[in-house]
Amino acid sequence: MGATDTIFYIAILIMSVVIHEISHGFMAEYFGDSTARFAGRLTLNPIKHLDPFGSVILPAFLALSGSPFLFGWAKPVTYNPDNLSNIKWGTFFVAVAGVLANLFIAIIFGIIIRLGAHFSLPESFYSVTSIIVITNLALAIFNLVPIPPLDGSKILFTFLPASFFSYVMLFEQYSLILLLIFIVFFSNFLYPILVFLFHLTTGLAPTP
Repeated sequence: MGATDTIFYIAILIMSVVIHEISHGFMAEYFGDSTARFAGRLTLNPIKHLDPFGSVILPAFLALSGSPFLFGWAKPVTYNPDNLSNIKWGTFFVAVAGVLANLFIAIIFGIIIRLGAHFSLPESFYSVTSIIVITNLALAIFNLVPIPPLDGSKILFTFLPASFFSYVMLFEQYSLILLLIFIVFFSNFLYPILVFLFHLTTGLAPTP
């Protein structure tokens, strides 16, 4: 992948993770917590959300190394569970909001791609829209992995009994190491899921 393509991919990824994060904040506010708004995080300004490693370094490394699976993350939008009107379900929906936002973007642009098949559109149209769909599907899938600080861990922990709390704390203590191990050794296992969902959404096969 060339430098121009890499920058383009990362730009789409950054905006996608920004939407992902502000979705968490808006959902928390819906359940009664305005921490994200007071912190100035309910904005599309990417500067407010960028994580140097997760938003730039990791995606650039994956793109330049030819990885079939491009993903990353922004600084997590903070919220106070004690302020939620329903702590259990509020936590669950705050966690799942980002994933649903990325799936919604992927579905919308997947529909646009399907509608575009009825018109004589340039190849660049399919390149751009396909990148948007792939990026958002990859973010949704990746964030469902149950390793902190990813959303999948919060979704899983919501349903665990209180007796598991000590194990959860231990898990979170080593979360960065576990996440890096997953990225290096196991992330490619998510690729077939990405291929299936991309084809289901757009009717196209992803470009290698």
